[in-house]
Amino acid sequence: MDNRAGEMETFIKVIEHGSFSQAGRDLHMSPSAVSKLVTRIEDRLGTRLLVRSTRQLQLTPEGEMYLRRARNILDQIDETERLIGGGGQAAPRGKLSINASVAFAQVFIIPHLPGFLRQYPDIELELTQTDGIVDLLEERADIAIRSGGLPDSSLMARKLLETKRKIVASPVYLEQFGVPQTPADLADHNCLRFNFIKGRNFWPFTDPQTGRQFDQTITGDFLGNNGPLVKSMCLAGIGIARIGNFHVHNALEKGDLVEILADWTKDDIETVHAVWAGHDHLATRIRAFIDFVVDCVRKSPSR
Repeated sequence: MDNRAGEMETFIKVIEHGSFSQAGRDLHMSPSAVSKLVTRIEDRLGTRLLVRSTRQLQLTPEGEMYLRRARNILDQIDETERLIGGGGQAAPRGKLSINASVAFAQVFIIPHLPGFLRQYPDIELELTQTDGIVDLLEERADIAIRSGGLPDSSLMARKLLETKRKIVASPVYLEQFGVPQTPADLADHNCLRFNFIKGRNFWPFTDPQTGRQFDQTITGDFLGNNGPLVKSMCLAGIGIARIGNFHVHNALEKGDLVEILADWTKDDIETVHAVWAGHDHLATRIRAFIDFVVDCVRKSPSR
């Protein structure tokens, strides 16, 4: 019988290293043997998994599916062996790669992360913070934490947070430039924007009298690539920002920021999900981290 698990492990190593030669060194195989093994998988499946060039290896859509499912299968094998060998208790272990939006990580994850690492000493956790769009396979992330919709139906997700977005400014800015009374007044103000959001030149509003929803054009002289950066400019009195309540909760409580146009933004809701590629049978390390984040959000006053 073919060693399918061994083939999957070799294929994963090729993708992780980005070359046959590097994967071969890791597995104590020659580059040609690794290449032939991948070709054997492709011949058996009747489809190409990799597009080979002199500089790089590129996954095909079928290759992405094979990689995702191979990782899941090997995770289940490891977990089964740990479960049986550990008397029925599989302790979470192994490398865990997390990609989280910057503000969410700083508010909900990082303050509690030492406790998680102490609780699970066999997990090697890698945390990357970015607010841009993330491809789980390309970034080699086990979990991505993102706000907004879920366009890729092949991904699994768990809702972590539903919070209101707020239009905010510093008292210094409002004293100098005045307080907008309607969304149309924003045309006379410096609006701070995100450079990775589609439709970044518009903010959504709902007319409190008629219930009509509409987008208001906004302009400004600053664009940032993450929430804390835009928030810092807002705190400095540079302009007006639209940011999730969990991120500005403390600043609003202390009076460092002031909410404006609140009656017009009641329907502006931000939903945050934990997203992962795979199926319902999660590796214990992934399940442990998701449960950890859910608990952190539930206990936080910044929701």
